[in-house]
Amino acid sequence: MATTPKRRAVCSYENMSEELAAAFAEKYPKGYSDYFPDLVKYDKPDGTNFYAVTVEIPDAIYLVKIKVKTDDAEDLERWLDGDDGDDSEGNEGDSLPDDNISQYSNGDDDPVDGE
Repeated sequence: MATTPKRRAVCSYENMSEELAAAFAEKYPKGYSDYFPDLVKYDKPDGTNFYAVTVEIPDAIYLVKIKVKTDDAEDLERWLDGDDGDDSEGNEGDSLPDDNISQYSNGDDDPVDGE
């Protein structure tokens, strides 16, 4: 008895059918953090690429395309040089110090909603 092979298709995360979305949620119940180990990069003939995970439903196997922002070589170089484009570098008052964050907590006498 020969079995019929499952249909194979590609769709984007944003355009999944309800059945596929349910299968995706079942396979990756915690969302984004769940599927990063399964994310695979696929190269297209035009030289571009996309990232996808495999999700199977009873009648088909889908590659679900996931939008992934990868680092640009120039952005990475700027970050390594310490120039990440953030202009607040000289303004020490704009960021909290790592060692004594408790000094910035709201006390009981400072209502946040009343500001």
